Amino acid sequence: MRDKIAIFIGYLHKISDMGKTANVIGATGLVGRELVSLLLKHPGIEKVRIFVRRDLNWKDSRLEQHIVDFDRENSWKTFLKGDILFSTMGTTLKKAGSKTGQYKVDFTYQYRFAEEAAANGIPVYVLVSSMGANPHSGLFYSRIKGELDEAVMKLPFRQTVILRPSLLVGQREKKRWAEELSFKIMQPLTRLIFRKYRPIKATTVATAMINAALEEIHPGKSIYTMDEIFVLAGE
Repeated sequence: MRDKIAIFIGYLHKISDMGKTANVIGATGLVGRELVSLLLKHPGIEKVRIFVRRDLNWKDSRLEQHIVDFDRENSWKTFLKGDILFSTMGTTLKKAGSKTGQYKVDFTYQYRFAEEAAANGIPVYVLVSSMGANPHSGLFYSRIKGELDEAVMKLPFRQTVILRPSLLVGQREKKRWAEELSFKIMQPLTRLIFRKYRPIKATTVATAMINAALEEIHPGKSIYTMDEIFVLAGE
């Protein structure tokens, strides 16, 4: 595990330059909603720019909303500028309707945004991946996540941060019964045996993302797994 002391001291004693602009894709998801909420309250953030498919009717003087077609790059790429790109986009096979549809959301859209952000000079990129992400996995979901992790690591950001949390818990717009069942099964097991695989709150992941982006504790390319995410969030 990384140096916990260095991470936490960095969190307590250093806030980077004020007035940063944060871009967010996946703002309507479990982590994305928590992330936007925390960013709008953070003293180091001047503007939060979100890219969404529909009007969310969220009101805040620091929030800039762009309704876009993710299949049409011209609808969003000129607005993608600032200091940070947070990527929290994701879907399920059921919601996407096919593996092709899921791949488009979980890989293609996110990679295109990351690629354009790097080209536009955005220095910091933070991605929510998943525990078990592996480009060679036999599991389709884990393979997508691994392919994206591998691809964005090659982009020329000053800092690239990937978080690989376990099962996410929080209030979703629509319930996912499989996740709720998994949480009920995993919770007692992870308390006793598999602690590093314990479920994690979406707000914890969002906090870790912000700390990593603003503190730049480990410049370059970093991947944080379960226990490290809790530490990065200051828990």
